[in-house]
Amino acid sequence: MARTALVLSHLAFEDAGTLGKILEKKGFRLQVAEPALPATLLPDPAQPDLVVVLGGPFGVYEEESYPHISGEIAYIRERLDLEKPIIGICLGAQLMARALGARVFPSGTHEIGWRPLFLTEEARSTPFALLGDGKPMLHWHGDTFDLPPGIPNLARTESVPHQAFMVGHYGLALQFHPEIRSGDFERWLLGHAYELSVRKIDIPGLRSQTKALGGDLEARAEAFFSRWLSGAGLP
Repeated sequence: MARTALVLSHLAFEDAGTLGKILEKKGFRLQVAEPALPATLLPDPAQPDLVVVLGGPFGVYEEESYPHISGEIAYIRERLDLEKPIIGICLGAQLMARALGARVFPSGTHEIGWRPLFLTEEARSTPFALLGDGKPMLHWHGDTFDLPPGIPNLARTESVPHQAFMVGHYGLALQFHPEIRSGDFERWLLGHAYELSVRKIDIPGLRSQTKALGGDLEARAEAFFSRWLSGAGLP
């Protein structure tokens, strides 16, 4: 029977990207679900071999406006309590932090575009070493998180100190976007057109940077995700 990866999606144009392609090559069946839709019924948290929680345009603290958030946090908490593999990217990382009891809040800056990602000392003996220290990484967030109790920070940027953490061998939280594939990036530019305009982002420049840097990131991300999956018991 094929292994399953449950992908919690909040924006149709933000998919699992490089991670999804790796999982498909490894024989996983990707099951995409939209937790914000009332008709969505998520499987038992113990059932999928892997859960992937993707990015989104809302804040973890906006439960009053987006009631599904509370249920999604509870689902993630159950998955973490089971110590079964889960990956959170951007909003997904913030939801994981909240599920572990940490605060999620506006960072005071918006990181949108390619910026160097710096590894902490604790990250150097982990799969993060395969991403490289100080290498360009795509960022797209305005919120950040405190670290869950007892969990070290693994990456930072010049503007935002907390960018990643791991929970044992089974939990991976990434506030940045190693999953982006340059061939899909135009969807992001179209989907985020209003935000890019409001933030006065240089769209041709961002497109050009992604074309120049995307291929190298895809190679680094494939090595990184593959190593982490193996360590999580999903070779």
